[in-house]
Amino acid sequence: MALSVLAFPAPSVVSMTHPTITVAASLLPVTPTLGVVIAVLLLAAFLVAALAHLGHGREVLVAGVRAAVQLLVVALVIGQVVHHWWATLLFVLVMYGVAAATASGRITGVPWRPWAAVPLLAGTLPVLTLLMVTRLVPFDGLVLIPVAGILIGGAMTATVLAGRRALEELTVRRGEVEAALSLGLMDREARLEICRPVAAGALIPALDQTRTVGLVTLPGAFVGMLLGGASPAAAGAVQLFVLIGLLATESIAIAVLLELVGRGQITRSAANSR
Repeated sequence: MALSVLAFPAPSVVSMTHPTITVAASLLPVTPTLGVVIAVLLLAAFLVAALAHLGHGREVLVAGVRAAVQLLVVALVIGQVVHHWWATLLFVLVMYGVAAATASGRITGVPWRPWAAVPLLAGTLPVLTLLMVTRLVPFDGLVLIPVAGILIGGAMTATVLAGRRALEELTVRRGEVEAALSLGLMDREARLEICRPVAAGALIPALDQTRTVGLVTLPGAFVGMLLGGASPAAAGAVQLFVLIGLLATESIAIAVLLELVGRGQITRSAANSR
């Protein structure tokens, strides 16, 4: 089944008299009330993070405001770029660049280190290539951009979690690394012996989401397709693809990141306090 079902319905098909579109429109109506509720929730998240001394109060506020601005800009831009193949590729490259910079900053404390971008590319490129070669994902901006965004986002999250935990563990257990070296292990093997178990935990969120799908939550792709008029079977198939694709992408990204950490290519800046 081609993933072109992810694309939006043609304008001539969409009407508020269509029962599915009516359901979608009434799910979260875009009204001033929605804006007020979002603002209240963001303020609540900020206050809780600040009062509970979670250490991310300001970041919660900034992230919420950035999300609002970025989604507004993307909503305006994406309607234009999907009509041109070069603009679609450029948009995907921008997503990759932002994800790589974010991962690099979170892991190493430096906004851009080339090696930190490698796990993202290694995780997303094979999956995207397979989908396009088999024509499950057509070269259509309305399909390619969201699919690429899902995979890049998953790879970024897994890379950040694995990278931070790996480097933290190597710092805390430095003595054990030195002990392993004294026993004759190579530097790579000694580092991986210490950091691999904790870094592998970055795959747990994707595993739990896959194992509990339909029992705990109905993920966005499934619900969105149902609201868009797809059959439950088609919605389930696409959601399964998303979950398995994320598992493959994140597994590759974590494996590559661990190899780079083990070889000393990815290290943390001494000035990193995040």
